[in-house]
Amino acid sequence: MLAESRPDNIRFRIRRQQAEASGVSVPLPRGDQREEAPVTVPIPRPGKIVAIHLNYVSRADQRGRRPAAPSYFFKPASSVAGTDGTVERPAGTELLAFEGEIALVIGTAARRVPVERAWEHVSHVTASNDLGLYDLRANDKGSNVRSKGGDGYTPLGPDLIDAALVDPAALRVRAWVNGELAQDDTTAGLLFPLPQLVADLSQHFTLEPGDVILTGTPAGSSVIVPGDVVEIEVDAPEAPGAPSSGRLRTTVVQGEVPFDAALGSLPAVDDLQRAEAWGSREAAGLPGETQETPEPREPAAPALTAELRAKLETAPTAGLSAQLRKRGHHFCFIDGVSANLPGTKIVGTAKTLRFIPAREDLFASHGGGYNAQKRAFDAVAEGEVIVIEARGESGTGTLGDILALRAKARGAAGVVTDGGVRDFDAVAEIGLPVFSRGPHPSVLGRRHVPWDVDVTIACGGAAVQPGDIIVGDGDGVIVIPPAIAEEVADAALAQEIEDEWIAEQVAAGNPVDGLFPMNAEWRARYEASRSAGTGAGESAGA
Repeated sequence: MLAESRPDNIRFRIRRQQAEASGVSVPLPRGDQREEAPVTVPIPRPGKIVAIHLNYVSRADQRGRRPAAPSYFFKPASSVAGTDGTVERPAGTELLAFEGEIALVIGTAARRVPVERAWEHVSHVTASNDLGLYDLRANDKGSNVRSKGGDGYTPLGPDLIDAALVDPAALRVRAWVNGELAQDDTTAGLLFPLPQLVADLSQHFTLEPGDVILTGTPAGSSVIVPGDVVEIEVDAPEAPGAPSSGRLRTTVVQGEVPFDAALGSLPAVDDLQRAEAWGSREAAGLPGETQETPEPREPAAPALTAELRAKLETAPTAGLSAQLRKRGHHFCFIDGVSANLPGTKIVGTAKTLRFIPAREDLFASHGGGYNAQKRAFDAVAEGEVIVIEARGESGTGTLGDILALRAKARGAAGVVTDGGVRDFDAVAEIGLPVFSRGPHPSVLGRRHVPWDVDVTIACGGAAVQPGDIIVGDGDGVIVIPPAIAEEVADAALAQEIEDEWIAEQVAAGNPVDGLFPMNAEWRARYEASRSAGTGAGESAGA
């Protein structure tokens, strides 16, 4: 039906002309007799290559996290390669991994296009292998400049499927390693549909003809070694003629030139990178986790709404803690910490980070690379407070200026740690509120091993769970269970009004005996003043 709606393939030829103007050659559609044979040429130099970090449900479940929105990174055009090529695993590295992906080729410029029109701007679909070197991943986490930008790290092709002939929700991607099927998934299993990616990116910058979007890889991505042959194929099995990209073939070869330590970061791997590169600890040949993994905790309710946040920002911690004690919560204080910025106030939900005592072998396995500390600061959400268990050990820093910058950029409400802070003055200049036991110049490995994130911890003698509400000011920091936060805030604000009235009576010359706390006589006067609309600025007299 689609082919019949395009007389003389005019629409195809328009797309072909636009693509070729950008240096992209495409094959003729099936059945076109105006040329002797279909032309198949790899895409030589896209203007932009944009890749998404995580987009398949199968891959997200494998990684144990599902993003709320797509996030992206760029790959250089120099990483593009064609089919039947080779890719080098650099000397001194071990974790080169393949990722079979569906690649979209932009045919017409897209700027602020709606989702329902986004697919019209895609001219072709093809196969890609989004190769990555996990040995360099920790150093460029997120940007992937070095870990995914190497020469030959973006093979594309060999054939291009006309996007107008296929349903973007019914595409399939498969990958084989040495002839054995390793990946098999469809776009029905995407977190973010293909048209959404085009529309989303177009609201930030213009997608131009010839640009390429790599749309994510499903579960099954793993490590490849020299001599391995990887094949990727994208097809539309339900479309007429079952169009296919053909198999994109890449052979791994061993590089001989090591990285120069004098120029930049060297490859470094740990068990976390091995597990993620291989797909699991078992596949990487690693023993199971030694520590128990806590059961997922249901999100606490009620959530920290804007209205509740405003109440808590107004109520002092002294008043809030008094209300908590009235409700039987006597262990709500994070003791021994003070603010790096005098007069600061923090309100937010807890994102927890746990350090264990330093031990050489444990620091070797958990302290380097993309460790728990870095993961916590990379993942903190806007309005969250990173709460760190450092066992009251102030003899080393638990964060410094770089991590403070990261938390500030992520919109964190602040940090609470019962340990020390490195680069104390620099952290203060950044403007991130931090409550700690004070400054210390030493680095993490002196006393701590970063161990867990998003688990129940102990900070300054208080139990803190992810999602607990943290409030801090000049009087200290308290932990409020989310389920009672609203009533505690309301009661504390009501008490503030009462205390202000009492202070005015004392300022007017009345003795505190019987007034603070109020006896029945003073309570009656207070209630009468409230009923009469007497403001806090008016004294009821003696």
